[in-house]
Amino acid sequence: MSHSLIHDPEGGLPRLLQIMRALRDPDTGCPWDIEQDFASIAKYSIEEAYEVADAIERADWSDLRGELGDLLLQVVFHAQIAQDRGLFDFADVANGIADKMVARHPHVFGDESRDKTAAQQTRDWEMVKAAERAARAETGTLDGVALGLPALLRAIKLQKRAARVGFDWPGTKGVLDKIAEEMAELAEAQASGDALHAEEEFGDLLFVMANLARHMKIDPEAALRRANAKFTRRFARIESLLAAQGKTPEQSDLAEMDALWNRAKAEEKGAAPAS
Repeated sequence: MSHSLIHDPEGGLPRLLQIMRALRDPDTGCPWDIEQDFASIAKYSIEEAYEVADAIERADWSDLRGELGDLLLQVVFHAQIAQDRGLFDFADVANGIADKMVARHPHVFGDESRDKTAAQQTRDWEMVKAAERAARAETGTLDGVALGLPALLRAIKLQKRAARVGFDWPGTKGVLDKIAEEMAELAEAQASGDALHAEEEFGDLLFVMANLARHMKIDPEAALRRANAKFTRRFARIESLLAAQGKTPEQSDLAEMDALWNRAKAEEKGAAPAS
């Protein structure tokens, strides 16, 4: 195999594809890359997608460029494994998604009018996807919602599908009432000492919280990422305030750290910290 393209800094996608072929070469490739299969690298594909989202959340566009490259590598890796097995290749992947985009945008690539609202386009999109599912013999309302999705995201997708056929609350009041009901059931399960029952009720509560996010048009994954970032930021402030006293969190107690948390919170909101 010639390495001239591999060492061409302007080689673009053909260069990346050849690099992956070289890495997977059974005689001269990398032992680790050769050993991988779809299942073994699936977790990395998921991680890279989240790292793309993280770069966007931080508005770090230089990092986003790198993370998009890492995500693209995962697509190339899966496609090369498929090619090695005689299933399909990268061109098939690219052509498949291109065909799908053309079919799903007849108002751009076909004869349909572009004179429609975003809401109408969304409805049309869902009709096209429903026809595609029917062609795959996926006749159930919830068929085709990928099992491998993160649980919170899958909950939203399941709820959206059910809502399309009328299985949904008309507004947030019904969801909030259900949350109160599930919280009471969780407390009862916890009090019973039945760990499996408590886990089940906790899952029910999370599912309904996801439903509330959907009704409020909140992305629960994004909301939780921001909450995680806020917690990380404020706890780091607690540590810095303790360090100024020559202490670590282990040398503190909950009351002191809670007071410092409130100070960090006040600082973020621009209020004067309590003395």
